[in-house]
Amino acid sequence: MRISLDISTNPSDYAFFFDIRVRFAETDAMGVAHHSSYVAWLEASRVEFLRKLGTPYPDIRAKGFDFAVLELFTNYRRSARFDEVVRVHTRVSSFKAATFQMEYLLTIDDEVCALAATVHGVVDPAGRATRAPSWMRELLAGA
Repeated sequence: MRISLDISTNPSDYAFFFDIRVRFAETDAMGVAHHSSYVAWLEASRVEFLRKLGTPYPDIRAKGFDFAVLELFTNYRRSARFDEVVRVHTRVSSFKAATFQMEYLLTIDDEVCALAATVHGVVDPAGRATRAPSWMRELLAGA
């Protein structure tokens, strides 16, 4: 396992956040967000994070790179319910030659509802692992 589980619960440790309102389609019969919805929220936040850094994910793909998800961890603390706004705080916590970890703090009204982490491998268009170019390391390591 490559993932580090020392995930901060302090929102000020994250330079970026993205708000998502829980849609009815993401809930079960009790109005509670299904656990699989969190994975989509993490992805949406990652995409917006890259956009805010000035390099949208389509630009990264156009340069011949993708970010394969190698590992995913989620710790659920409080149920998210229909129509609540979940704030997904996002940061890059570590970067190596061909992999990096992102961490997420999900809050509702300043209450922690989940902690998450993903490990990504940099891959070429054929899906083969490759070292990140210097511009990518600078982009993500400085975030």
